[in-house]
Amino acid sequence: MLKMKNLLLNFIFILFTSFIFSQSGKVTGLIMDGEYDEPMAFANVIVKGSTIGTTTDFDGKYSLDLEPGEYTLTFSFVGYQTIEVSEVLIKSNEVEQVDVTLSSNTLDEIIITTTVRKNTESAVLDIQKKSAVMLDGLSSQGIKKAGASNIASAVKSVPGVSVQGGKYVYVRGLGDRYTKSILNGVDIPGLDPDRNTIQMDIFPTNILENIIVIKSAAAEYPADFTGGVVDIVTKDFPTKKESSFSLSSAYNSEMHFKNDYLNGPSEGTDFLGFDNNSRSRPINRYQYIPGTFENYPLLTQLTSSFSPILQAERKTSKNNFNFGFTTGNQFLVGDNDKLGYQFSLSYRNETSFYKNRIDNRLTKDPTNPSNYNLLTSRLSTGDEGENNIILSGLAGLVYKRENSKYKLNLLHIQNGESVGGFFNQEASQGGAGGGIEEYTKDVIQYTQRSVTNLLLNGQHNIEDGWNIEWKVSPTLSTVLDKDHRTTAFQITQEGDAIIAPSSSGYPQRVWRDLIEFNIANQINVLKKYTIKDKPAKLKFGGSMTYKFRDFELDYYIFTSTNPVVPNGDANNLLSTENIWTPESQMGTHLVFGNLYQSANSYEGEQRIYAGYFSNEFELFKNLKSVLGLRTELFQSYYTGQNQSGTEIFNNDIIIDNFDIYPSANLIYSLNENSNLRSSYSKTTARPSFKEASRAQIYDAISDRLFIGNLDLKPSYIDNIDLRYEVFGDKGDILAFSGFYKTFKDPIELTFFASAPNQLTARNLGSAEVYGAEFEIRKPLNFISDEVKKWRFSLNASLIKSSLEMFEDEYNNRLNSARDGESISRTRDLQGQSPFLINSNIEFLNEDSGFQYGLFYNVQGRTLEVVGTGIVPDVYTVPFHSLNFNLTKYLDDDGKSSISIKAKNILNSKKESVYESFNISDEIWTSRNQGTEISIGYSLKF
Repeated sequence: MLKMKNLLLNFIFILFTSFIFSQSGKVTGLIMDGEYDEPMAFANVIVKGSTIGTTTDFDGKYSLDLEPGEYTLTFSFVGYQTIEVSEVLIKSNEVEQVDVTLSSNTLDEIIITTTVRKNTESAVLDIQKKSAVMLDGLSSQGIKKAGASNIASAVKSVPGVSVQGGKYVYVRGLGDRYTKSILNGVDIPGLDPDRNTIQMDIFPTNILENIIVIKSAAAEYPADFTGGVVDIVTKDFPTKKESSFSLSSAYNSEMHFKNDYLNGPSEGTDFLGFDNNSRSRPINRYQYIPGTFENYPLLTQLTSSFSPILQAERKTSKNNFNFGFTTGNQFLVGDNDKLGYQFSLSYRNETSFYKNRIDNRLTKDPTNPSNYNLLTSRLSTGDEGENNIILSGLAGLVYKRENSKYKLNLLHIQNGESVGGFFNQEASQGGAGGGIEEYTKDVIQYTQRSVTNLLLNGQHNIEDGWNIEWKVSPTLSTVLDKDHRTTAFQITQEGDAIIAPSSSGYPQRVWRDLIEFNIANQINVLKKYTIKDKPAKLKFGGSMTYKFRDFELDYYIFTSTNPVVPNGDANNLLSTENIWTPESQMGTHLVFGNLYQSANSYEGEQRIYAGYFSNEFELFKNLKSVLGLRTELFQSYYTGQNQSGTEIFNNDIIIDNFDIYPSANLIYSLNENSNLRSSYSKTTARPSFKEASRAQIYDAISDRLFIGNLDLKPSYIDNIDLRYEVFGDKGDILAFSGFYKTFKDPIELTFFASAPNQLTARNLGSAEVYGAEFEIRKPLNFISDEVKKWRFSLNASLIKSSLEMFEDEYNNRLNSARDGESISRTRDLQGQSPFLINSNIEFLNEDSGFQYGLFYNVQGRTLEVVGTGIVPDVYTVPFHSLNFNLTKYLDDDGKSSISIKAKNILNSKKESVYESFNISDEIWTSRNQGTEISIGYSLKF
């Protein structure tokens, strides 16, 4: 303890002395070109009445070191208006930000005088106001107000955005398939390569400049999005050396410090998010397993090589913990060049415990349409424990020259997830509605995931208004399921636990290896020019994206000469005394044969070649148009075989499509602070590697099987958008939007007609979606001065979707209809939410240093899985999320703070239900989320 105190005192002393010897302040900012809506390089920044000054760099940014005091700054550029900003207050060891926009001046020099703007949310609003496409955004200041520690918890306040599973972002209620995530403008896969969006909870908020959600397409953006593109924009580097540290801990009354928590055996490196190879496959993949009739000791040796632990351990659950550290700086190289760096490290250790988790399989009565009740196929109730580790690091270098900028970013994300579960199950004999049999199931799982991304980016300003930008970004992703153990027993009438292959199945061990490599290359060219003395932009470029996936599965099953398991304990199954030997001819052993799953292993390749052209110009006074055309050649290759081995694919091309994607955006500026926008675009949605395959992938927790479908084809979507927006001061905005989308061959997740535990992806019919959005952000000072420190925000989306079914789906529904049920030829689009509401009210008292806010979010009832035949549709139940955040700043500069947060105050459950005619909803899956209380501390130095 004494040593720890000395270390802490030394740390405080170093910080204190560093502040003592650095008393100057700094003013920084961004100068925008009002004609081209882009950063202005080489603009002049002068302290009025002195010779102190500088010029903006390649990105339109500037920085000046000044002694404490009040100044007036003059911003100028040849041919543009000069702006004077007064009352710029510089404090010791603080950075004041002053951003301005210079407009062209064809008359005599005009000097505009104003005062400094202190609301950094205005930067994002300026981006929205001047953007060529429809977008919404969230500034780093807005994120801080929400008390969010990661992007997932912050982005929910963006209009039309919802977050699924605490990590995946959906835009306008459209599912993951229709939303795309990019990092600094470049595609990056997440820890789940089957999703189109990266896990948002892996990014700490202290590395963010802003989050931009693009809702209308333009030629320079990839064609595979429909709801929106979420662009995560990180900071280049700070203007001076800055570091920050954050630490927090959370407690959930439903999940933490529970002594009946379940999880598998832990190993030495689990806390870092990776396995120490103790869970690696113990025998060679192609090892032949001898049978008992061969009487080989090798069978005993191979069986004994597997870990005997098959039952999750009951232990006390720990609370959640996370910390983050960020540091960065810039240096002057030579006379004008700048070199900057930024490094960020984030660690998250989260424990979840779902007591009485429910997973059911129900069907309609296949023989009696007058029976409205759903029949039991299998009911499952039990406890599931999860421990999730996310360790991420981001390192970046930026080198700026007079006319060029080079950036190198390295991102690594390491994730380890350990799961343990025990479930009591009831299943019907001979299909739904038969006699009930009882089972138990023990589950132990460990999954190790990683993503490593490198981004090399260059930008070059060339004479006569030319700008060239290029990007090269390779990514390696791995998902390793290591020794997933599923042990199910049937319970006899006498109470014995037995291995029953025909009903409960064999005890099994599974290893799955998924390795994916992709590389994204792009080049973008911009030419600034004028048409009839009005500014215009010509953009063109190209890209090539290559993806390769290798998926392999190893599957081992066990049986016993005596089906009765000693004491019903799964751990007894592989204990030394119970393993088969040639001498005893009794006990547990591996099932003989070559068990390598060739049919469930595959290789896939995707190649996307793209080129685009767009022109931004003024059609008439105050009416700007952005017209573009994008072409993409999409090729998908598959290597694998079907389950019977009668179909063999050897790098066969399964999709080979060349498509043209037009886009048009019109922006009419009603006045300086309001726009009327319209947009049309064509986009696409493509099947994932897993969906377009012959693989069959089993989830032991939910007891569901996903089956690939090689007949899938891409969907095509036509998009029309309208928007009216009014911008006020201090981050105020009022906006109304409308949109309409038509889908050709939408890809949807659906059940098989008579198998309630088997799912696949199919192209189903045609669909249309139309909706409206509303957003308001405003302080309440218009009511009275007593509430001027309060700020209210509300955004809401109302969406209607309709899919016209193919004839086979319609006939399946018709044939399984209940008496009196009318079957429509249309239904909801899978994954489309009918409404979204985000609302918050915030209070900030700068005098006392207190800031608090209440945040509410809900998404409407959504079709999750499409039913077919006797299997009903599954819908998600609205989850009402109510969160509270309280922050106390411990100093006048806001550099240190303590925060207290409460999540899911209403204690809502995550539930999905079967929906069938003339009966109440029946549970498909249900998990208690509990209410979480957290406390955190942050420090900037």
